[in-house]
Amino acid sequence: MSLGLFKVPTPINEPVKSYAPGTPERASLQAKLKDLSSKKLDLPMIINGHPIHTDKRGTAVMPHDHQHVLGAFHQGGPAEVKLAIHAAMHAHKEWAAMPWEARAAIFLKAADLLAGPYRDTLNAATMLGQSKTCHQAEIDAACELIDFFRFNVAYYEQLLKEQPDSQAGMWNRLEHRPLEGFVFAVTPFNFTSIAGNLPTAPALCGNTVIWKPASTSVYSAHFIMEILKAAGLPDGVINLVYGSGRDIGDPVLADSHLAGIHFTGSTGVFNSMWKHVGANMAHYKGYPRIVGETGGKDFILAHPSADVAALVTAIVRGSFEYQGQKCSAASRVYVPSNLWPKVKDALVAQVESIKMGDVSDFTNFMGAVIDANSFKTQKDAIDGAKASPDASILVGGQCDDSKGYFVRPTVLVAKDPKYKTMCDELFGPVVTVHVYDEHHWADILHTVDHTSPYALTGAVFSQDRKAIQQALEVLRNAAGNFYINDKPTGAVVGQQPFGGARGSGTNDKAGSKLNLVRWISPRTIKETFVPPTDYRYPFMQGE
Repeated sequence: MSLGLFKVPTPINEPVKSYAPGTPERASLQAKLKDLSSKKLDLPMIINGHPIHTDKRGTAVMPHDHQHVLGAFHQGGPAEVKLAIHAAMHAHKEWAAMPWEARAAIFLKAADLLAGPYRDTLNAATMLGQSKTCHQAEIDAACELIDFFRFNVAYYEQLLKEQPDSQAGMWNRLEHRPLEGFVFAVTPFNFTSIAGNLPTAPALCGNTVIWKPASTSVYSAHFIMEILKAAGLPDGVINLVYGSGRDIGDPVLADSHLAGIHFTGSTGVFNSMWKHVGANMAHYKGYPRIVGETGGKDFILAHPSADVAALVTAIVRGSFEYQGQKCSAASRVYVPSNLWPKVKDALVAQVESIKMGDVSDFTNFMGAVIDANSFKTQKDAIDGAKASPDASILVGGQCDDSKGYFVRPTVLVAKDPKYKTMCDELFGPVVTVHVYDEHHWADILHTVDHTSPYALTGAVFSQDRKAIQQALEVLRNAAGNFYINDKPTGAVVGQQPFGGARGSGTNDKAGSKLNLVRWISPRTIKETFVPPTDYRYPFMQGE
């Protein structure tokens, strides 16, 4: 029972540590990297708070050194899914009934644990298991996940305060109930923060969750659960299961208690899940909430007035940070003919200077792509450009998977704006440039809008305000996150709510109140203090 109207701490974005030479955080993180690298962990599923071991195991390896095994994870199937659903449903009543401030306190504590004693652990796990540099791990596994925990609590408080008006003689109230059932959270490999946010955002709102991370990110997922346990999360609220999409997803989606899906991953998988849910609607107790952020073919568009130095830096950072494995990464670029000679020279010089390798070497700007399948996708695209009369390699193009899945940052140039790599998602360090006639600005705007089925992020570079306004209008639906004179990556919780539409998802904006709305089921309560005792209305009286 709550005996106060509580105000949560005002969230501020977690400061990003520099890890510059000589700083204490650099030495501390390097020590943790050495420590974790020396161990091989057992990674069980966590169901109802208990470790679950099976005979079917996979291995977590370093993408930049794929012979180095970090741990063995236990994979589940229908039997483990059944246990997880039972645990989630059993925990639901007590968790939903817990005062909201008690639930909020758990995630605020998780934020402080991650900001302090667990920071090195989760950063190092993300670096080793997902091949992120220290900076990319810091802004993701530490800062963004801390921000998700803290800002979501503040957004939830805002939601609870939203109440209807009441007229004389009555009191109208609005309850923000959790969904009736469990939420299925399916998370990707590329952002530890997303992996932590997708199960915890619904949980904050009183829902219980089954969480299936990508098999290439189970190593960091293991430590996220450790943090949540240390923060006081009750058993059964979030149940962590490992396994293939079919082995886990099919029995989950078939269960009548499915109340929602919180997904980040490929468009094809999301479409398949949506189709599965649609075909099973008669079986569910209610309409499952379906929230998804999927693919992207994100663009940078330069106007003839663009600043060359700023444009080139945005292309390099936007395309190649974390090996281009960001949903928001730039993968198609449109450069006007008047700027191309200068852009070309500067782009080649910057890309050739990029150092890549083991992320434990802090001088590297890039690591490896996540696995053999991704390596093949990038290599096939590069080989295709080499063989095509419609494309060429400007810089990069080297691939080597002998030790790690390394693909040099690569810039392709396509004559045709509808060339394959201008349209298809690659999710790697390969970006394609199309040089357009500087006099055809209006035409290229429509080309950008119609080239891709996706609409996640995009950027326009221009010193001409009229041109910027034209781009904002024509490309209104081409990107859910639109950047002016900046790279299309790096959305910050509380500053740029993230998500896209069209083939990029439901645009429910992680990192904002808009996302939390999807995990509540409002109930309106009207209380009349002195109810009428006669059915007759005044108009019924005689003259």
